[in-house]
Amino acid sequence: MNAAKLDDYRSPLLDRPKAVEADGLDAGVAAHYGDPMREQRLLEARQALVDLSNRGVVTVSGPDRRSWLHSITTQKLDDLQPGVSTESLVLSPHGHVEHDLHLIDDGETIWITVEPGTAEALVTWLRSMQFMLRVEVADRSADFAVLGDPSTEAVEMLAWVDPWPDLGPDTAAYCDVEPHPAFGRAWRELIVPRDELGSVVGERSLAGTWAAEALRVSQWRPRHLVDTDHRTIPHELDWLRTSLHLHKGCYRGQETVARVHNLGKPPRRLVFLHLDGSGHVLPDPGAELFAPANERAVGRLTSVARHHVEGPIALAVVKRNVPVEAVLRAGDVTAAQTPIVRA
Repeated sequence: MNAAKLDDYRSPLLDRPKAVEADGLDAGVAAHYGDPMREQRLLEARQALVDLSNRGVVTVSGPDRRSWLHSITTQKLDDLQPGVSTESLVLSPHGHVEHDLHLIDDGETIWITVEPGTAEALVTWLRSMQFMLRVEVADRSADFAVLGDPSTEAVEMLAWVDPWPDLGPDTAAYCDVEPHPAFGRAWRELIVPRDELGSVVGERSLAGTWAAEALRVSQWRPRHLVDTDHRTIPHELDWLRTSLHLHKGCYRGQETVARVHNLGKPPRRLVFLHLDGSGHVLPDPGAELFAPANERAVGRLTSVARHHVEGPIALAVVKRNVPVEAVLRAGDVTAAQTPIVRA
């Protein structure tokens, strides 16, 4: 396998009974193992693992690793303690999201997991920013794999614990809903040697990405390359809460972050949608959304899922001025809004 990318990757766990491969961003791992609704219930009961072995794994080692990543990403990392998980974003000079980093320091190395197919680009950019600092960046995707795990039991392996939806020490929430639907959420990424993937799973049940995505959507958790596009800024997705420190010092894209935060309202906002499920076919992610009396699209679907309790659900990004009470439409399917990011 090419160490820089997993474009042709096929997980060995796809050889498990009834496994059906996902497509698109999640290609290479299982969409489901025959019963997505049952798999959702297993995840909620913390009794299954999710194969995320198509995710990229990048390491940053060296004595300057924390201060260096602190200076070029959105999170305060200069005092990151061993064993503590956090999330940080790489922004463009104009403040648009380019990478979402799931980070944990083991005392000598910062381990980062990223969306499938993005490790090579991240490593290239990080190396371009090294200058004379004492850091070493490596793509470890060929050697290590990721498993999604909703359990909270102690493990001996390296595990990134998702902070969502808890607010960081110096950040902001753009959602007024309390309690947040992700309150009490447990989710972590186990980083395991790739050649031990099957043995780590053992006899534990597996759930596919369809089940994991349905729960993610129901918990309003944004996902890079799914809920983002080339214009996305973190405020639009309520992403500051876990990924950004507002007073940590300069980094690329900070001017946009500060300006929008001070103005208080991003140009677009994330909404949760209940879709009309009377038909057999749901609209695809990327479908344009229309509001009553609007001939032009007011937004687009980003994530679409079938939840075992809530039925067909979605996340969407819409223009800020779309009335929160408006029933939206994607093709022939209507969608009732629940605002996430305040208008």
